[in-house]
Amino acid sequence: MPTLSLASLPIRRLTLRDLALCADLSENRGWPREEHKWAFLLTAAQGYGIDDPEGGLVAACTVTEYGTPGRPDLAAIGMVLVAERHARQGVGRRLMRHVMAELGTTPLTLHATPKGRPLYEELGFKTTGRAEMVRGHFVPDPIGTRVATRPATAEDIAAVLRLDGEVFGSDRTHVITRLPAFADHLHVAEEGGRITGYAAAWPNVDTHVVGPLVARDTGTAKALTASLAARVDRPLRTDIDARHKELLAWVKERGLTTVAVNSVMTYGITRLPGDAARRFAPVTVAAG
Repeated sequence: MPTLSLASLPIRRLTLRDLALCADLSENRGWPREEHKWAFLLTAAQGYGIDDPEGGLVAACTVTEYGTPGRPDLAAIGMVLVAERHARQGVGRRLMRHVMAELGTTPLTLHATPKGRPLYEELGFKTTGRAEMVRGHFVPDPIGTRVATRPATAEDIAAVLRLDGEVFGSDRTHVITRLPAFADHLHVAEEGGRITGYAAAWPNVDTHVVGPLVARDTGTAKALTASLAARVDRPLRTDIDARHKELLAWVKERGLTTVAVNSVMTYGITRLPGDAARRFAPVTVAAG
């Protein structure tokens, strides 16, 4: 298909009705179909796509907005995909520019693979951090932990939202309140009746992904990870902020290995808001 025709195809909003098309596009690019994650993103976030007149999608991406509805103070871009036969024709650039124009002055963030980073740099994004993706069968720590963890209850959600708002620096109510349905397990760490951290484990193809992981300190992050690992029998995967070297070393001792290192990039801000010291892993790199 000529570039001119691609440039004339309209960009539209995606909905849950497009779930199969999004999964097909992932598969086309050699990614897992990730239908569970796509369903979450198409409800908690906004999808954008370009229809292929011959069937399927030419390209797609998602945008998760945080803050006041209608006046977000941060947006995370993810799942930027272009069908193989339309690759390297400027489609991804056009889709990104459209999304950036739609968001106006809203600060942006995304996780970029080494292959995708040059495009985002061209669009004005700056690398402000790194996230290390680790995967493997978790081996329990024989030393254990003194940090108390337990499954979250409905009564914990208000406290989890307060903690998340402090750590993330923006209101993520529409994402966090979906975690009990999205995740197989949602645990909290507690001390003296006060919640000091929380984490979820959600199913994704052949792994359970640990994310988000928010904790008072590394010891609490370890305890939450171990408590979730004890509840699942598939390999774990998580995307740990590379600044948390102690946690990274610990999970590697426990059987996980690095499978990728991605750049955390921002546009319109020089650093992500909130408290990086307590922000260990995102819900998913596609949504922050």
